[in-house]
Amino acid sequence: MKKIVLLFLILQLSAVVAQVPTLSASYLSTQTIDKVLFVGVDSFDYLYKIKDNTLFKSDKNQTFTYKNIYLGKITTVDLINPLRIAVFYEGFNSVALIDNQLNETTVIHFSEKSNAIMATAVGMASQNQLWVYNSLTQQIGLYNYLNNEYKNISIPLKSNFIYYQTDFNNFYWIDTDQNWYSCDPFGKIILLAKAPLFDRIQLLNDSQFIYMKDNLLFFTEIIDQKNSVKMPILLSEKTFENFYYKDQILSIFTSAEKTNYKLILP
Repeated sequence: MKKIVLLFLILQLSAVVAQVPTLSASYLSTQTIDKVLFVGVDSFDYLYKIKDNTLFKSDKNQTFTYKNIYLGKITTVDLINPLRIAVFYEGFNSVALIDNQLNETTVIHFSEKSNAIMATAVGMASQNQLWVYNSLTQQIGLYNYLNNEYKNISIPLKSNFIYYQTDFNNFYWIDTDQNWYSCDPFGKIILLAKAPLFDRIQLLNDSQFIYMKDNLLFFTEIIDQKNSVKMPILLSEKTFENFYYKDQILSIFTSAEKTNYKLILP
């Protein structure tokens, strides 16, 4: 009788596992690449990468480069507006704004401003502004780079963040307790959900993200703060270093190759 019950439980568990939804990515192409730090792909399908502390922008026909030897190591590159790209140098508390051909147009040194700013996160915002996290006050602020004005907009954050990402209308971050928040231009902070443990993550909007953990890739959609749907993304690669998703194209990066897949999300 015990064997029958055990067999029944195993069959039930197998049925549950079999019902876990998955996403299949369709192979498109593979490209050999140098060992570089991949940044992203813009809305015009240019690929951005960093090699030897130089930012490269390229397609099949041309390549542009940007390097500022006086600002140290590049920390992040914001591509949300391909016509005005923000290159953040945290070590020098500075950000360079460059145009679509990677010509430098403005360099902002936050240390030289009248109000004390120690930037540890920077991203493009709307209306000629930059999102800035000021670690001195632990507040999120907006910096207008046309009139050189800065204002804190949020209350001080209670904990540090392990990841941040911005768009024109929101500053997103995940704190050390895996809480995922958003802040709008008026300083309103919303707790969106509890984020999973991840090695890498890309936020798609305020309810969807793709994350990598232990060489596995997952798509997650948040239903509410306590409920979500997680779907494994099926890939042929057993190991990979990074990924990027945009306009139904999933790019998977190993140390030597970039492989593109077609991936349609729910």
